[in-house]
Amino acid sequence: MNQVDSQPHKAQSAAEQSVINKLFRRLIVFLFILFVFSFLDRINIGFAGLTMGQDLGLSSTMFGLAATLFYVTYVIFGIPSNIMLSIVGARRWIATIMVLWGIASTCTLFATGPTSLYVLRMIVGITEAGFLPGILVYLTYWFPAYYRARANALFMIAMPVTMAIGSLVSGYILALDGVLNLKGWQWLFLLEGIPSVLLGVVVWFYLDDTPAKAKWLSAEEKSSLQAMMEADKRQQTAAAAPRQTSSRSLWREVFTPIVLMYTLAYFCLTNTLSAINIWTPQILQSFNQNSSNIVIGILAAIPQICTIAGMVWWSKRSDRLQERKRHTALPYLFAAAGWLLASATHHSLIQLLGIIMASVGSFTAMAIFWTTPDRAISLEARAVGIALINATGNIGSAVSPLLIGWLKDLTGSFNSGLYFVAGLLVIGALLVWRIPMNAAQRRSTVNHDKITGDELAP
Repeated sequence: MNQVDSQPHKAQSAAEQSVINKLFRRLIVFLFILFVFSFLDRINIGFAGLTMGQDLGLSSTMFGLAATLFYVTYVIFGIPSNIMLSIVGARRWIATIMVLWGIASTCTLFATGPTSLYVLRMIVGITEAGFLPGILVYLTYWFPAYYRARANALFMIAMPVTMAIGSLVSGYILALDGVLNLKGWQWLFLLEGIPSVLLGVVVWFYLDDTPAKAKWLSAEEKSSLQAMMEADKRQQTAAAAPRQTSSRSLWREVFTPIVLMYTLAYFCLTNTLSAINIWTPQILQSFNQNSSNIVIGILAAIPQICTIAGMVWWSKRSDRLQERKRHTALPYLFAAAGWLLASATHHSLIQLLGIIMASVGSFTAMAIFWTTPDRAISLEARAVGIALINATGNIGSAVSPLLIGWLKDLTGSFNSGLYFVAGLLVIGALLVWRIPMNAAQRRSTVNHDKITGDELAP
């Protein structure tokens, strides 16, 4: 390319970067806040379990079943919820389900025994089912593939941030036991559920369904973004051409061997994510039996702080090298090594190091994992395909809490459950290695010779 031709290219790159930076500031920060409270409402039962079990007469198996039933309804309603998002739009649907799950999570404070707890957690699962897959689809409307690993990581980093903040705060909330005749775990559900209701109202007025409807983007920014997305779509279509036919039905599109491998690999990962989300406080308590709930909360925050740094660094490395497969598979193995380390010794510091490795590996693997499935699914089938991978893969989240709780009651130790999730992570790494991932897409800098003014028109 001569010097004259290179000038529009550089100008376009600057325009691209400007609009992407604006998207990060406007969307990712807000979605980050939403996901913090979404994830908090999902995992606060783990901290509540430090005292709730005795008040409600729960064994480890019963407690695990409560978490399992949440994921059962979460899985069943994941795809229908994402279909509704496609029909009514992201803004209205996300706002609605946030209000509903905030109310349901808050009402968990009224649980009086195992049965009422089971019912309430199932309702939370139903209402929250569409949020994560819905946001993953929503990000594909706004961010080209080149930027999506970082966008996913910054969004999903809300998980360890929530666990770190939740760990620190929950110990102190549990100390409110007896205030206004409420148990500490009841205060937990009350104070951590209401913000989701309020944020659901904010979503209705803040989010836009698509870039075309965003009043905060200028016409030039919309054109630049649309050009990037069109270039991204053409590259995806060209890569998928050998395996796609125009007559393929939506369901044939999502039920393919590649999507099946993604689903099984995610199943192997969600088992360990669930173990971290639900059982970490009680696993740490088993290592430090004389510690207060506040100390357990502080200890539970340490792995998550390390996870935040690991997710940001690894996702940036994946984007810089434009490589996904190794950057997904290696964290699986790193997490498996962590669980084995945590269960192979009785030294509390080494056990904590093992939990740190398991957390860093698991969440980092998830952030990179979600950058590639949309490349295997057509645009028309993307919402259902991603929901299928998320919902079916999350059967692992349903299996893990019950199995780990049952093994804990059977053996008196968490070690057997940790061996189980470590083994699944190894299997998951092998599956990831078998998935025919294309090299991560290079940044879709727009070639002005190939995109006409008609393609840029809103």
